[in-house]
Amino acid sequence: MRVGSQELALLTFIADRGGATVGEIAEGFGEARGLSRTTILTMMERLRKKHRLTRRRVGGVFRYTSPHSRGDVLREAVESFIERSLGGSVSPFVAYLADATDVTDEELAELQRAVASLKQQRKQR
Repeated sequence: MRVGSQELALLTFIADRGGATVGEIAEGFGEARGLSRTTILTMMERLRKKHRLTRRRVGGVFRYTSPHSRGDVLREAVESFIERSLGGSVSPFVAYLADATDVTDEELAELQRAVASLKQQRKQR
C-alpha cells in the first residue's frame, strides 16, 4: 500500500527518533504543520493498518515505531517523488544534480558508488 507525502514525512520523523508516542509526535511534528493530536493519531493508525508502524504499550501509553529503517523510508519517499512528479524518469533528477553547486564531496562519492553499483547490476543481467 502506498503512503502519501505527509505520511512519509511522519514515518521519517518517527524513524529518526527510533519511535515516539502520539504526544511526542503531535508536539514535534504536528504543531509545526498545524496538525491536531487527533489528526496525528488518525495518520498513525492508518500507517499501522498499512503495516508501516507498530505499537506497544510502554508505561501506560503506546509507543509507535517503524519496522523499516530511516534509509528504507527515504528510499520510498524518493521513489514516490520520481513516480508521481517525474513520471518515473530519473533523468530530470540527474539533470538537477548535474547543475547543483551545493553537492558535498561525501554526497558526490555516494553518488559515484551508486552509479558503480548500477553498472555492476547491469553487467550481471
